[in-house]
Amino acid sequence: MPSILEVNNLVKKYGDFTAVKGISFDIREGEIFSLLGPNGAGKTTTISMLSTLYDPTDGDAVIAGHSIKKYPMAVRQVIGVVPQDLALYEELTARENLEFWGQMYGLGGKPLASRIDEVLEQIGLTDKAKNRVKTYSGGMKRRVNIGVGLLHKPRLLFMDEPTVGIDPQSRRAILDTVKALNAQGMTVLYTTHYMEEAAELSNRVGIIDHGELIALGTQDELTRQVGQTDTLLLHIGEEEDPEALSTALRGLPGVQNADVSDHTVSIITPSAEDILAAVVAKANERGIKIRSLDIREPNLEAVFLHLTGRALRD
Repeated sequence: MPSILEVNNLVKKYGDFTAVKGISFDIREGEIFSLLGPNGAGKTTTISMLSTLYDPTDGDAVIAGHSIKKYPMAVRQVIGVVPQDLALYEELTARENLEFWGQMYGLGGKPLASRIDEVLEQIGLTDKAKNRVKTYSGGMKRRVNIGVGLLHKPRLLFMDEPTVGIDPQSRRAILDTVKALNAQGMTVLYTTHYMEEAAELSNRVGIIDHGELIALGTQDELTRQVGQTDTLLLHIGEEEDPEALSTALRGLPGVQNADVSDHTVSIITPSAEDILAAVVAKANERGIKIRSLDIREPNLEAVFLHLTGRALRD
């Protein structure tokens, strides 16, 4: 498939701080491409440049044949944006919000009314369309936010962390909406710091950290970078010291790396079963109680840990 987006050495600086450090990638027409990285990695800044909200310090991107620097108005005609921050009027109903934003896109009359009906169906809020947004749950507000980005039928949809701060049921509804939109032909650039979302949605994944694109490929291509390794996750109590345990475990044979995220110690190892007894013994020796453990085969979280030496933190 041809590329609808080509990013070429894109840079964004704020004084002496470089938020995005010369990243390059492409998105093919019809795919879901995820930018996966922790908070502060540069995902939102990248989206802001691609949507022509921020001017790049250097580099460029071409969307549907249009440079974001030279032809920003042409770019805006072919993209839709679902920002991380809600862009809604809470005193208005969902339909009224969509009417307002549709008019901002230059739509009106019967075509806009018909399109609003279609969008409400897509986001699953037809029966709640006349309720004020202030009465909605966080997940429902997120879905209206998605609807705003769909009104003008964009070819490429940017979705910046659309599931942040919502409950699991609402997250499920949004992920299903993204997949349904893609099945209808929508190309999606999706940013997230949730490994599970990127794994479920994406044709390809770009892993970004500290403003640099450190890996790019399909999930199979990326997981091959860590080889045949397991991730052993040790879940310990809040009263325990995970840093002390991870430090002790790094010296064990077979432990390639051990890092901490919240109260979970993540261990990269060629074989979790082979080191399990030694790990438990080391925890007991330190007086640290392991509440539960999981063994996972190579995944995107393991790739991030392999490339950066630290866990992909939520």
